[in-house]
Amino acid sequence: MAYNKAEIGALRAKANQLRIHSIRSTSHAGSGHPTTCLSAADIVATLFFKVMRYDPKNPRNPVADRFILSKGHGAPVLYAAWAEAGLFPAEELLTLRDINSNFEGHPTPRLSFVDVATGSLGQGLGVGIGLALNSKFLDKTNYRTYVLLGDGEIAEGAVWEAAEIAGYYKLDNLVAIVDVNRLGQSQQTMLEHAMEVYKARFEAFGWNAVVVDGHDVEALLKAFDQAAESSGKPFVILARTLKGKGVSFAENKNGWHGKPFKKGEEEDKAIAEVKAAGAETDYKFEIALPPADVDATSVFESKPMTSPDYKLGDSIATREAYGAALVKLGAADPRIVVLDCDTKNSTYSDKFLKAHPDRFFEGFIAEQNMISVAAGLAARGKIPFASSFAVFLSRGFDQVRMAGISQSNIKLCGSHVGVSIGEDGPSQMGLEDLALYRTIPNCVVFYPSDGVSTENAVRLAAEHKGMVYIRTSRPKGPIVYKNDETFEIGKAKVVRKGDKDVLTIAAGGVTLTEALKAADILASEGIPIRVIDLFTVKPLDKEALAQNAHETGRRILTVEDHYPEGGIGEAVAAAVTGAGITVHSIAVRELPRSGPPEALMARYGIDAAAIISKVKAIL
Repeated sequence: MAYNKAEIGALRAKANQLRIHSIRSTSHAGSGHPTTCLSAADIVATLFFKVMRYDPKNPRNPVADRFILSKGHGAPVLYAAWAEAGLFPAEELLTLRDINSNFEGHPTPRLSFVDVATGSLGQGLGVGIGLALNSKFLDKTNYRTYVLLGDGEIAEGAVWEAAEIAGYYKLDNLVAIVDVNRLGQSQQTMLEHAMEVYKARFEAFGWNAVVVDGHDVEALLKAFDQAAESSGKPFVILARTLKGKGVSFAENKNGWHGKPFKKGEEEDKAIAEVKAAGAETDYKFEIALPPADVDATSVFESKPMTSPDYKLGDSIATREAYGAALVKLGAADPRIVVLDCDTKNSTYSDKFLKAHPDRFFEGFIAEQNMISVAAGLAARGKIPFASSFAVFLSRGFDQVRMAGISQSNIKLCGSHVGVSIGEDGPSQMGLEDLALYRTIPNCVVFYPSDGVSTENAVRLAAEHKGMVYIRTSRPKGPIVYKNDETFEIGKAKVVRKGDKDVLTIAAGGVTLTEALKAADILASEGIPIRVIDLFTVKPLDKEALAQNAHETGRRILTVEDHYPEGGIGEAVAAAVTGAGITVHSIAVRELPRSGPPEALMARYGIDAAAIISKVKAIL
């Protein structure tokens, strides 16, 4: 295909203008990564002013093409592109990294054109898969997703988790661009400019791949045309570039990563060199708008989720109740999407797969990528529930952390928690998960204890705008609540109460059952105790804890199938500090081993007998 020479020249000039903005903003801030912006400028200019379909005045248009800057430290060039597109005045770029500015050091969704926060490398491609899955299989609006990666982050395993899943789902609406500028933070990258090695690796994962000169606009245009014609496979453009391109004293030289040009002579010299290569143009770019004939509104009809249908005295595992709840929720709200990592027959998310196969995505054993994919789906208005064993989800804690920075609307369910899972042993026992998720800002943490509370946790998770973690257990337990019991986020349930109670037990999950058993035995011995089901570990019901403790001798005993560090005991102690309440704790305090669930709970001191012994010792 022949390309308009005037347009090619104008794109080169636009790329240099992006370079100048990147230099100025980082020099003004006194920090940032200008050289990585210089290497990517031609790629970004070509995408934003010729290839992508988007509305410069409405970045959130639901049928517009999506762009993810996986190499988030290149944020200044992204901000510059949107300024040049007309979204905001270019003068605002000089607020980069100011404490009152949304132009942060790495992109966050505080900005309308950013779908997810990036900056922890290796995660953008997984998010792009979520965006691409949504377009290809759910909304079917045919927008395309472009992800710009750095060559350094290709060393991250999460990138290859994403690459294999993109190939599996044949995401031909997904285009990755790798800015292969050869230099990392402290030295050369692993492969430097071994372009054919990169190509072979992506092709092995089921991608179509092409190598181009990343500073040749015409070559980039041809590559993007090839990507548009690619069918049945995702497409990757491997762009050979030079870090610091256009600035002679920094170009292709080590030691410039994360180092702005000093204000004054150094900055002026860099800008002068870029200007000399041509940075002015009168060419009027016509940015391709999203197709107007596609319905841009997400039309859906949601209805209330049907109530639980259990009988007091029945027995069910909360993990199984989770699966049943997903089926009901999926029938009530078409935005519900479920993901799993080849554990669906243990987390019981396979129930959703059978009921709603078009909204279930198998992530295989790649938990990091599954969480990133969920964040991408959430960015497109879906409500994703992603599940696996709690211990395996912990592999993706950095993805969880970044989803928290994105204020992402993802829902995670970790099953098989605690020593109560039994014979599989400590490698499978989620004993750290509460500590992990309690650290995520604004993350709600549910710990349901029976089928009724589990179904309510799932319903509340879907209704809540923000991240949620649901902790489910392997063993069956009795139904504690009536089907019409009401639940709220941050509200505990008092499940055993008397006027002469001498101590309050706060528990959740399997330990609530043990606490109720202990309460029955203690009552028969003339020792009345109160039992609280926390239901939500975060936020805690501080008022209920304090009130009940004051009514029961100012004593609380927490019982948890979790390590003490970061668990329920520490959370409750922090919640009532200064209120004159003594908090005692029972938790798993040593490395467990394999064995039957009942034997393990007894050995590690969290069963009914251990609770009885502890209560008597306290009193």
